[in-house]
Amino acid sequence: MLMGADLSSILKIQRLSDDHIQFLVYQILRGLKYIHSAGLIHRDLKPSNIAVNEDCELKILDFGLARQTDSEMTGYVATRWYRAPEIMLNWMHYTQTVDIWSVGCIMAELITGRTLFPGADHIDQLTRIMNVVGTPNEEFLSKIQSDEARNYIRNLPKTPRKDFKKLFPSASSDAIDLLERTLNLDPDYRPTASEAMEHPYLKQYHDPSDEPVSPPLDIDSDGDLTIEKWKELIWNEIGDFAEERTKRFAAPAVPTASDEAMN
Repeated sequence: MLMGADLSSILKIQRLSDDHIQFLVYQILRGLKYIHSAGLIHRDLKPSNIAVNEDCELKILDFGLARQTDSEMTGYVATRWYRAPEIMLNWMHYTQTVDIWSVGCIMAELITGRTLFPGADHIDQLTRIMNVVGTPNEEFLSKIQSDEARNYIRNLPKTPRKDFKKLFPSASSDAIDLLERTLNLDPDYRPTASEAMEHPYLKQYHDPSDEPVSPPLDIDSDGDLTIEKWKELIWNEIGDFAEERTKRFAAPAVPTASDEAMN
């Protein structure tokens, strides 16, 4: 599968139809289901790490920050604009739903053509997130391990969650519902990749029999592999999806500049 461009480049030159958005979001989640089933977290999901070909088929790229689910984590990962809030709040054992937050950010950008949370720095990023999803309740605050981070959030002005129907006026009710679920401030209430694919917004593509999983990676037995080798192995595994997917359904064609001119 020859990849023509990354998703970031595509977003700079054209708006995507709702059919394209559904297909792209579904494929991202399908890839994440496979990655997560191997016991990995990508941790740096963003449009520039998603390659798309002329048939609107995609590959998830750049596993340089991927880690095992049960590893102790650091907060200094992921491009800031797509970074889950719990990473910035120094949770040391966050889960695979940090990638689901990134999916929500990417989906919002696909709908509007604009970055949802373009924070200038760490603090500005958190502030922008709270201004959209609202300041957290005590249940969420109790999960923050850092006293400093907890006190900072607790002292922020109380803001309610914004109405996503007004934030995304062109989006369908199903699209808005999926956005609200993926962009839940509390990671314990975000869907898994498998659960998100079952959402009504993605029903035309969801097929449990064609959404493969991976055996858990045994890092200990391959501890001498280099980072570059791990990237190659994961790339090859995910690349095998394309052929099966192409056989199963026809993708909506990506609109070209000439198509737009004719319209």
